Amino acid sequence: MGRARLARLHGVATSYEPAPGRTVHVPEGTVVAVLAALGVDASTPEAVRAALAAHEETGRALLPPTVTARAGRPPRLHGLPDGTVLSVRTEDGARVGAEVRDGTPHGGARDPAALAGLPLGVHDLRAAAPDGRTGRAHLIVAPGTVPAPPGRSHGFLVQLYSLLSRHSWGMGDLGDLADLAAWSGRTLGTGFVQLNPLHAAVPGPPTDPSPYRPSSRRFPDPVHLRIELIPEYAHLAGDARARAGELAARARELRDDVLDRGGLIDRDAVWDLKRRALELLCAVPLGPGRRAAYCDFLAEQGSALDDHATWCALAERHGPDWRGWPAGLRDPRSPETARVRHRLLDRIDFHSRLAWFTDQQLAAAQRAAREAGMAVGLVHDLAVGVHPSGADTWAQQGAFAAGMSVGAPPDAFNSRGQDWGLPPWRPDALAAAGYAPYRDLLRGLLRHAGALRIDHVMGLFRLWWVPEGRPPTEGAYVRYDGEAMLSVLALEAHRAGAAVIGEDLGTVEPGVREALAERGVLGTSVLWFERDYGNGSGADGDGPGDAGTAADGDGPGPAAAVAEEARILAPAEWRAGCLATVTTHDLPPTAARFSGADVALRARLGLLTGPAAQERSRAAHELREWLGALSHHGLLPEGAGDEEAVIKAVHRFLLRTPARMVGIWLPDAIGDRRPQNLPGTWQEYPNWRLPIAGPDGRPHTLEELTASPRLHALMREVAALAD
Repeated sequence: MGRARLARLHGVATSYEPAPGRTVHVPEGTVVAVLAALGVDASTPEAVRAALAAHEETGRALLPPTVTARAGRPPRLHGLPDGTVLSVRTEDGARVGAEVRDGTPHGGARDPAALAGLPLGVHDLRAAAPDGRTGRAHLIVAPGTVPAPPGRSHGFLVQLYSLLSRHSWGMGDLGDLADLAAWSGRTLGTGFVQLNPLHAAVPGPPTDPSPYRPSSRRFPDPVHLRIELIPEYAHLAGDARARAGELAARARELRDDVLDRGGLIDRDAVWDLKRRALELLCAVPLGPGRRAAYCDFLAEQGSALDDHATWCALAERHGPDWRGWPAGLRDPRSPETARVRHRLLDRIDFHSRLAWFTDQQLAAAQRAAREAGMAVGLVHDLAVGVHPSGADTWAQQGAFAAGMSVGAPPDAFNSRGQDWGLPPWRPDALAAAGYAPYRDLLRGLLRHAGALRIDHVMGLFRLWWVPEGRPPTEGAYVRYDGEAMLSVLALEAHRAGAAVIGEDLGTVEPGVREALAERGVLGTSVLWFERDYGNGSGADGDGPGDAGTAADGDGPGPAAAVAEEARILAPAEWRAGCLATVTTHDLPPTAARFSGADVALRARLGLLTGPAAQERSRAAHELREWLGALSHHGLLPEGAGDEEAVIKAVHRFLLRTPARMVGIWLPDAIGDRRPQNLPGTWQEYPNWRLPIAGPDGRPHTLEELTASPRLHALMREVAALAD
């Protein structure tokens, strides 16, 4: 009982319900391991008693590490004795005082609700009780809601690497993104472009192509740079100009291999060429104005960028897994690391400059989107976690739970559970730091965004922790302070003027969707899963966006399994507070569903959960259901025999819903049948390495996309219904 109580006090669940009415108890060894990752020894009865006593002593503190308040309301303060004097120093240096009377903070006679009128921001709160105890806390005052998207809008969803143009160096880049945004905003009236995560990857070779297992979520990957758009490119001369030309010619060969010869996107080959070109560009002296702008960027990013660039420089010498580096370099604050930083200043400056170049091109892409009339512009994607060997875990070791991985528990559709290989944040460390790691992460992602998508948004409330060496069936849920996480999100989104979309598909505990909606966070609604399941939850599986291996990821199986038992929701029954889409990067394109190519692909790779004939029959039944629903609503006037007509019809369906944002999967617009990611595969399928293609599998360039009659016909339908 003592260990269970200790776990409860630290937010560790000792049981969970994989299905309504069925309780599974977490193994004792898991509870001990998870508590140890939180800095709590529960290995013996004596250790448990000591930990309980320590927690009780901590509980006597006047203030918790972080206190939150919504704008216009006083902070959440509990148990303060009358006569306690409170003092707040705001971000801008102003001071506000109050005294607790009858358990409530009061200001002076002319300001009875002083602490309810604090400005938005992260402030310093101090308390002094009559018995001599004192306390200090971070006070986060946040808006009640995140900004709403301006009006109703529609836009494209695209994996940037897959969007190649005739100017690309073997994969889609930020120049292509700016072109897509400018063209679609001006020509088609789109309001946004939603992207895959552009986080910095763990360097290879081979580099993990999944955008959902990054080295760092704090900085974007320079592999997305358009080399020719960097101003210093124009100043290359002599040998440097010639070498740059040779690199560009080799890049064109990479591009042509993908576009014309059926090759896969080779991120490592692209980066090798771009890195060498960037070495040439960084040798070009910056002009006075550019130098001043770069210095401003360095000052603004501070130690976070210095740590990231240092990790990149060290990874070049010692490999990309810092856990195997010489002992003195595993600590970013060690004397040995300080000495090496000095010796590697040139390489650190190189990687810092790449971060600046990338930031500038991201800014240019968002500027192009807004100048094209987009109400939102770029929608960036925040992955659920980072790679355990990457830059973020090295620089912020105290914020991550060592020896733990995020995953999902077993359920009715996946008896093995899931282990995503991503170390979780420690909730206690976040609170102790005033959520600074989370605040800084959001601020960086929102710099050049009109909205932010948060993968597995349920992780703001709880995450399934899997101890190293244990199967995912032997994990445990760990609770986060959802109010604090949402308050930080609301504050940073308000500062950026950006909307927020939560990916809330899969297993969602009761109350989470309601809490997100209350704070203005949009949900995610996928057409195939919007049915009346009778339990209020989604049915598409639970997992992060990458789903690159058999052990992790979303998939169509659960929804398919229950589809025949659940009624398709009419458009008017959909929630308004969502981004509505037909499909996602982890699901089959619409043309693949209509043609049966998705079942054929999974059959070929041995991924079917039943006999092929049974799977084909089930898929055909589901398609008939949807064709019937589309016809019932008058959305399929062309008849059900034409693939292009069905794709138009499902988008007509979306536009009949009250959804605030409607997303069109860009490959759907030209009839692509290949999924960008196939859950349950690793080497068997080229996840994250395919260019956008037509129904015949022939890759389409950005230039061909913009001229596609099929795309224009679909978007005319969308524009007519969106008005």
